[in-house]
Amino acid sequence: MHVGLVMECDYRYGETEAAAFDEAFAMAEAAETGGLDGVWLAERHFAAPRSPLDTGGAGIPSVVSAPLIISSAIVARYARLRVGVAVNVLPLAHPIRLAEEVATIDHISRGRVEFGVGRSGFARAYEGYGVSYAESRERFQECLDVILAAWSNERFSYEGKYYRFNDVCVIPKPYQRPHPPLRIAATTRETFPQVGAAGIPVFVGLRGMDRPDLARNLSEYRAAWKDAGHSGDGDVFLRIPVYVGETDREAYADAEESTMRAYRRLAQNFLSSATVAGATPDEERVERGQRLSAITYEDLLRDRLAYGNPDSVTRLLREIAEELELSGVVAEVNVGGGIPKDKVLASVRRFADEVAPGLR
Repeated sequence: MHVGLVMECDYRYGETEAAAFDEAFAMAEAAETGGLDGVWLAERHFAAPRSPLDTGGAGIPSVVSAPLIISSAIVARYARLRVGVAVNVLPLAHPIRLAEEVATIDHISRGRVEFGVGRSGFARAYEGYGVSYAESRERFQECLDVILAAWSNERFSYEGKYYRFNDVCVIPKPYQRPHPPLRIAATTRETFPQVGAAGIPVFVGLRGMDRPDLARNLSEYRAAWKDAGHSGDGDVFLRIPVYVGETDREAYADAEESTMRAYRRLAQNFLSSATVAGATPDEERVERGQRLSAITYEDLLRDRLAYGNPDSVTRLLREIAEELELSGVVAEVNVGGGIPKDKVLASVRRFADEVAPGLR
C-alpha cells in the first residue's frame, strides 16, 4: 500500500508567496522524516489568495503553477521520497517540453518520479492559457500519445489535429524504463471503463463523487480491465481529505469551516464549467454541482472525508481501502486551504507516525 501526501502549496490570505513555499517544503520535510512513500503536487494556475469570507473562485489559492520545478527541488533535497504531480494538466502543456522535463527529473531523482496526468475541471485555467476547454479531451489524448512515443522510441514522427512532429529525438529518455509509472485521473463516469480497457492505473478522489458513486465507477473500471485481458485487477490510488486531531471532536471542529468552504467552491465550479463556452452542457457536472450545493458537513464526514483521532482515521481508511480495493492512499491535508498551518503540520505528523503504519 502506497501512503502519500497531496501538496496543494497553499497561498494563504495575508501572507507572502515566500511563506507559501516555506510551508510547502515543511510539508515535504514532514513526509520524508515521517516515512511516507511520496508526495503528489497539484497543478494550479491563476490561484490568487482571497479573503477567507470569499466562497467564490475556481479553486484553492496556491503557488504550485510550476509543479515540476518544485518536484525537482524536492527530489534534490530528500533522498527517499517519490514525487508525482496529481495531475499534470496535459491540454495546457507542450508534449515535447513536458516529456523532456519529466525525464530530466526522473534522472535527477534516480527513478523516484510518478507520472500523473489529467484534464482538470478548472475551465478558468484554460481561459488564462487561451485554450478552449471544449478541446480538452482531444488535446489530452494527443499530448499523452506524443509523450509516450517520445519516451518509447529513439526517434518518432506524429501527426494529429493539434501537434505535428517529424523525426524527433527527445533527450533524455526516462531513467525508469520504458517510462515513469503512468496514472490517469478518472473523474467522470465515461472515463473509468476507458482507462480500465487501456490497462492504465487510476487516480480517483472523493470531491466530485461520494464513496457509493466511486465504488460503482471502480466496478466499471475493473470490469473493462478484465474484459480487455489485462492481468491483475487494476491499480487504484485514492486521493482523500484527511485530518488527524488528538480527538474526533477536535478534528471535526478544526477542519469544518475550511472544508465546507472548499465544497461550496467546488459546487460553483461544477455548475459554471458544465456550460463553458464552446462545449455541450455536461449533465454529470450539473448533477454534481447541485448535490454539493446542498451537502452538509455530516454528509461529507460520512462519505467523503477521513477526519478524526489517529485510531478513527486508521480504521476508516482501512475500511475504505478494503471496500475499494486500493493500492494507495494519498491524503489531502488542508481542504479549503484555511486550516492554520501549525495544525496542518501536526495533523500530517500524526498521519505519518500513527495512521500510515496501520495501512501498510
